[in-house]
Amino acid sequence: MIKEEYKYSELTSKIIGCAMTVHKTLGNGFQEVIYQRALEIEMTLANLDFQREFEMPVYYRDVQIGTRRVDFFVEGAISVELKAITQFENTNFAQAINYLEAYNLEIGLLINFGETSLKFKRLTNKKYNPQQSQKSNQSL
Repeated sequence: MIKEEYKYSELTSKIIGCAMTVHKTLGNGFQEVIYQRALEIEMTLANLDFQREFEMPVYYRDVQIGTRRVDFFVEGAISVELKAITQFENTNFAQAINYLEAYNLEIGLLINFGETSLKFKRLTNKKYNPQQSQKSNQSL
């Protein structure tokens, strides 16, 4: 599903597998919150450590200027944003990348349950700073 040489490929594959099970069971056409609840059940059954609606601080020039809730924060490393729309748009990708950059997370998933086949995109934060990440994780 995802190339093994990618960082966190095993973890992201597991999350996507859970999403596939949800989509295969429910199909498309429900509101996003329904898919969130179902994915929460599947990830629990898969023994994934996660937080749903996890509130994370947003910083600008080292000053916290607000917070944003990520749909799922998995294993303390992966941001998962869910959509239930007819198709991905550029703004969805931009939003997910902005979250990765704002939270200084390296990898994220954008998953869309709204199409007839599950769609997902693995995203990488090109501005990721591992040193800043260690500092941020201590404050979370």
